Amino acid sequence: MKRTALIGQLSAAQLDQTVTLQGWVNRRRDLGGLIFLELRDRSGTVQVQVQPDSAAFAQADQLRAEYVAEIQGRYQARPESQRKGGAADYEVIASRVRVLNTAKTPPFELDKGENVAEDIRLKYRYLDLRRPEMQRHLLLRSRAVAAITAFLDVQGFMQVETPMLTKSTPEGARDFLVPSRLNPGEFYALPQSPQLFKQLLMIAGYDRYYQFARCFRDEDLRADRQPDFTQLDMEMSFVEQDDVLEMQEELMAHVFRATLDVDLPRPFARLSYFEAMDRYGSDKPDLRFESAFVDVTDLFQGGEFKAFAAAASVKVLVAPELTRKQIDELERVAKQNGAGGLAWLKRDGDGFTGGISKFVGGVSAALLERTAIPEGGTLLFAAGEWKKAVTALGAVRLALRDLFDLAAAGPRFHVSWVTDFPQLEFDEESGTWTYMHHPFTAPHPDDAELFGTERQGEIRAQAYDLVLNGFEVGGGSIRIHDPAIQTKMFAAIGFTEAQARDKFGFFMDALEYGTPPHGGIAWGFDRLIMVMSGASSIREVIAFPKNNRGADLMAEAPSAVDTAQLAEVGVSLSSL
Repeated sequence: MKRTALIGQLSAAQLDQTVTLQGWVNRRRDLGGLIFLELRDRSGTVQVQVQPDSAAFAQADQLRAEYVAEIQGRYQARPESQRKGGAADYEVIASRVRVLNTAKTPPFELDKGENVAEDIRLKYRYLDLRRPEMQRHLLLRSRAVAAITAFLDVQGFMQVETPMLTKSTPEGARDFLVPSRLNPGEFYALPQSPQLFKQLLMIAGYDRYYQFARCFRDEDLRADRQPDFTQLDMEMSFVEQDDVLEMQEELMAHVFRATLDVDLPRPFARLSYFEAMDRYGSDKPDLRFESAFVDVTDLFQGGEFKAFAAAASVKVLVAPELTRKQIDELERVAKQNGAGGLAWLKRDGDGFTGGISKFVGGVSAALLERTAIPEGGTLLFAAGEWKKAVTALGAVRLALRDLFDLAAAGPRFHVSWVTDFPQLEFDEESGTWTYMHHPFTAPHPDDAELFGTERQGEIRAQAYDLVLNGFEVGGGSIRIHDPAIQTKMFAAIGFTEAQARDKFGFFMDALEYGTPPHGGIAWGFDRLIMVMSGASSIREVIAFPKNNRGADLMAEAPSAVDTAQLAEVGVSLSSL
């Protein structure tokens, strides 16, 4: 029998009419001969009442939690005394019940899923996905895809799929390798991103491209990472950086309005990489709250407090009143992030007590004026080499946010751009230069001449990151379109000409055939939906994710394969 509608689609149009519904039994109660059922489908739930003299009673008596059932009956308003507003004010008086399938007792109660160990939820993911919370997340994801597709279509973007089996190239993480049966001893790599292919599409003249690209990176996992993930990939020809940023702001605002009915303030804030690090200790600062650092290097230079006197940078963060236990925990955070310690002071009247108070008598008045610290507040200091000091204090800033829920007073969502990243960074371990984003990022035009000189560490990249609530949800750049600049970039990161041609020869050849100026961006789509939904992990917004060890507990992957399969592709295993 055809169902009348999804449960969530029932409305006044069906009131006092016979409806047919199909779904799962969410729960069942027996009360004085009456059976009450809660029937659930992906759109919602409805109460079903089965009276003892009903022809449906015998079948209803067989139903248990998670049985699949078909209910036919009259859709009516519940008694006025039981109404609270909304869909729960209505119920179905069953006249017919049919068991469509039985179910084993679930390994966990679905309505208490948030309290169930994650590994159990992932093992039985098909049950976990029945929970309304999970369905809301995936529905939000689906709506975001639809909103993005509609917007980009109007803007003239063309959806193009790029290869899943490609060449292994250095892009910052380990590749997943796939042996080739037809080419023994050779391997494909699963793409870490479609970077080269989308640039080739610009060379081919396709002008505006996008796809929801599946990407693969064999790296250590965190709450906002997966070995296989989805990114929204976009590229545009004949653009400058502002063109890309303005288009992305329109798209992001459209997505939030269409899916959450939220209007994002525009234009988005823009900070240079140096500003973000210097003020907030992060290249993806959470700007829902301020708590910017105050620079007090000059107050201590050449002074009596030796730990600060010779420091290249002394930064201070104004914090609420802290207990000694809280200070100790924040010091642990600072040390985990490279600091030697965490100096502190507590304001007491017109001076300071505790911590390093005996060393700051001569600068107390200046500290009070510059930091505007309230009575009882705490100053937290990081000193040393600039990047190490600000990075450590940035981690402390986030710990304070979580400790005092500082972001709650700000906007629900805050989106910003971080721009002007360094083109190169020096790897202390290897003693060589490497790229900060990827080797196809264009340098600032005024800085290109610095390649190969002692000042190449000063080169600014035309790179930009999109930051939402302290998460990097997008990253992109204007690309190198001049073959000569691309050759200089490869040389700057230590590639010989032979090494560059071995890895990127096909791309270097393509650059010689009339490459337009172009740029683009990729959104971390899973991470974006995680932040939009308020979920704590991207695993909560992916239908079938891996756990934090990279394992699919439901499908039991990865797993061993038959030796015959390995032999067919010319692979043998050494002892592990």
